[in-house]
Amino acid sequence: MLAGNLLILVGIGLAIILLGVFFTFVPVMLWISALAAGVRISIFTLVGMRLRRVIPSRVVNPLIKASKAGLDVSTNQLESHYLAGGNVDRVVNALIAAHRANIELSFERCAAIDLAGRDVLEAVQMSVNPKVIETPFIAGVAMDGIEVKAKARITVRANIERLVGGAGEDTVVARVGEGIVSTIGSSDNHKKVLENPDLISQTVLNKGLDSGTAFEILSIDIADIDIGKNIGAVLQIDQAEADKNIAQAKAEERRAMAVAKEQEMRARVEEMRAKVVEAEAQVPLAMSEALRSGNIGVMDYMNFKNVMADTDMRNSIGNITKSEEEEEK
Repeated sequence: MLAGNLLILVGIGLAIILLGVFFTFVPVMLWISALAAGVRISIFTLVGMRLRRVIPSRVVNPLIKASKAGLDVSTNQLESHYLAGGNVDRVVNALIAAHRANIELSFERCAAIDLAGRDVLEAVQMSVNPKVIETPFIAGVAMDGIEVKAKARITVRANIERLVGGAGEDTVVARVGEGIVSTIGSSDNHKKVLENPDLISQTVLNKGLDSGTAFEILSIDIADIDIGKNIGAVLQIDQAEADKNIAQAKAEERRAMAVAKEQEMRARVEEMRAKVVEAEAQVPLAMSEALRSGNIGVMDYMNFKNVMADTDMRNSIGNITKSEEEEEK
């Protein structure tokens, strides 16, 4: 009796374990939910997903959602996108949103956009509700040298055809900034820019800046415009300062050359004085030689000495007179 009860308990336990393993491996409740929603899917297909390491709920729930929305999407498409690393639920939501907005969007393109790393649902929503991108203050200098700062609001709509491989928001902002700078720079006077700020938006918009991007530019509006520095005056001041420094450097160069020339002339004067002293030193020798050779006599030599003494006396008297006149003044 005890052995029979033990066998019954063991059998019940094994049955519970087997049922647990079965319901864990085979998503019966998910299959029932799909049947209740009108989605025909085989239980063996769900088992095959388990074997292929695909979470059935990640495929079946989006499939139910797509079926209720009237989309023709197969299980194989959703499963292959899941195995490729895509977000199946986001792709289905994007397809539903595009279907509601009458936007032609195939599953293949939607899956490619998702696998490219872009938010395909946000792209579809942006196609319906355009996005506004606000640029920072962009500075440009008009021809009269006045800096003009402008802030723009760019209204863009997602271009689904160019989402794969198209440039992003940063490229659009950079191109618009370049257009603003070139438009301000081509203006003769900054007042024209202030009077007609729409001239900037019209010029920039006509350049086709959305080519090669994932967006379509609908409008470019100047949100704010302001006056900056007088760049022309600053440049002129800097140029004048540079010219002054150059002139000072040249003047210093000329002064140094003049000082060097002065020192050179002083050296030459000293050289000439040395030559005079050398020549004067030859006079006594010549006088001695003349006396020895008899070319001059003793009286001639005495007359020469008297003349030199008289000259020295006159010079002394002249120096005394000059000193007295300077003291009287």
